[in-house]
Amino acid sequence: MADKYDLTPQSVLTDLRAGEILLIDVREPAEFANERIHGALLHPLSTFEPKALPTDGNRRIVFQCGSGKRSRMALNNFMKETGVEAAHLAGGIAAWKSARQPCIRLDPATGAIVDKGDY
Repeated sequence: MADKYDLTPQSVLTDLRAGEILLIDVREPAEFANERIHGALLHPLSTFEPKALPTDGNRRIVFQCGSGKRSRMALNNFMKETGVEAAHLAGGIAAWKSARQPCIRLDPATGAIVDKGDY
């Protein structure tokens, strides 16, 4: 069920471009290395510490994962522990790619970084 904490890929991209959000990728390091959204910072859910994230009020924190499940868990945990409102990318990087938004990935054949567009 969608709510005010579920953001669309387009709204996340718009806010990233405007410098209004801090995008936190809660996937594991190998997932992040293979494919990621420009500007995302890695804070894996397996070692997630909500109070370690900056909450200065300048940028809204938005969580992101592969499908939206882990990012929603991180969001709920973060808001419970810090009392700070945040959001997450509904559908994760899968929704992001379906919406044809730019991402960085590794070419599995060569190991080279492939930049899929600027944001």
